[in-house]
Amino acid sequence: MPANARVTLRYGPYESSGVVQHRTFRLQGLQAALTARGHRCILEETRDWNAVELVVNGELVFTCHIKQLEFGGDGKLDPVCREAVAAVENAY
Repeated sequence: MPANARVTLRYGPYESSGVVQHRTFRLQGLQAALTARGHRCILEETRDWNAVELVVNGELVFTCHIKQLEFGGDGKLDPVCREAVAAVENAY
């Protein structure tokens, strides 16, 4: 996969402090990790609760539960972020 891939990052709402809504705090590390590798992230809200999906060239390459991602940070120490970046870079 080229270093400048366009990655669509789909995310759903999740519950925090009794309120369910779309939040990007847990996506910051993932975005930073992808951007550091030269990829361009496009955020897209979905209705699927707790879902995170990475789409490259129309192909779903990675999915996880949003609460598996670390809150904030740069994604360097988050094993789920490393797995997601590897999935993007191994996409066709």
